[in-house]
Amino acid sequence: MIRMKCEEFVELVTAFLDGALDPATEARFVEHIAACDGCDRYLDQIRQTVQELGELPPDSLSDEAQDRLLTAFRTWQR
Repeated sequence: MIRMKCEEFVELVTAFLDGALDPATEARFVEHIAACDGCDRYLDQIRQTVQELGELPPDSLSDEAQDRLLTAFRTWQR
């Protein structure tokens, strides 16, 4: 089994929390959590954030703020 790097872990956190990883990837993800103190703390922080914020209503952002965020996401490059 190929070991997961922290960068890949971060990219997969949302899919993991949504239960959307295939079994092999989920196994690598869980293996990584067990071995990486930084990533297990990161996962806990994301879980806490989701729990605290819950679901925001769609109209909680102004149209201008929503447009700026969507533009930022569309133009974001790695």
